[in-house]
Parts: sequence; C-alpha cells; structure tokens
Amino acid sequence: MKIILRKDVATLGDAGEVVTVKNGYANNYLIPQGFAIRATEGTLKALETEKKQQAHKIEQRRKEARELSAKIEQMTLNISTKAGESGKLFGTVTSGDIADALKAQGVEIDRRKIQLEAPIKALGKYEAVAKIYMDIAAKLNIVVGAEGAEAVETAEAPEAGE
Repeated sequence: MKIILRKDVATLGDAGEVVTVKNGYANNYLIPQGFAIRATEGTLKALETEKKQQAHKIEQRRKEARELSAKIEQMTLNISTKAGESGKLFGTVTSGDIADALKAQGVEIDRRKIQLEAPIKALGKYEAVAKIYMDIAAKLNIVVGAEGAEAVETAEAPEAGE
C-alpha cells in the first residue's frame, strides 16, 4: 500500500515522503497512530500544493532574512556599561545585552541566536554573529564603552573652548 508519511518514521522516511509498506502495517499501525495517510490521487495533489506553498514560504523568509542581515551588518551597536579605570568591565556584556541593543535600534533577534567568540569583559570593539535563518547570518559590530565616559567627554568639551 502506498502511503504519505505525516511524521518522521525512523525506518521509513521523513514527513511528506510517499512510501510503500505492507497493508497490515499501514492499516493497523501507521494510519491509526497518525504517522501516515493513504496515498490517493487527491492526497497526492494536496501534498504537491502543500510542498509548493512551503517552498514559497521558505523563499520568502530567506529573502526577508537577507534584507535583515544587510541592515544589521551596516549597524554599529554602542553598548554602555560600568567599567573600572583600567577598562575592565564590572561583569560581562552578554548576548542578551546585544539583543537589547538591537531591539533599541528596531531589530528584534532572539538572544540565543547571537554567538560571541569569547565573553566581552573589557572596553573596545568586538564582533559577533547573529544566525538569522537557516544558513543566513549577519556580522554584528559592537562598541563597548564606559557609562560615565560620554558625560565626561561632553563636560570637558565646553571647557576647552573657553
């Protein structure tokens, strides 16, 4: 009997595949358990249209991911945090902090998709990778600065002009 798998079955194949199995196996186990449906002309046509729709959705998501990747790679994330005089941070900059900085600039990415090469524990420039969709990733440029540094720089600027 020809059947269409609805779920992955280790011994038969992946969901969406058309396979031939013995009648008893299909009627007594696969179909009642919801692992498969009978392969009729109608179900085969429905399977083809579903595959086309999924391919279209995947292509659409890939296009959106490429656009988002290009947008992210043009950004520079400025993260301010508390730091000591030697430039060492009190704590670390995590992927959650980077995700929050991206969200502030209008881009929402899950923190688990941001990969750091090493923990950020000092002031400076860093790079990270954000996995956006399947094989599409974006390089993040991150600048970590001290929280009080902006206030000190702006306070010193007027004095120099006088």
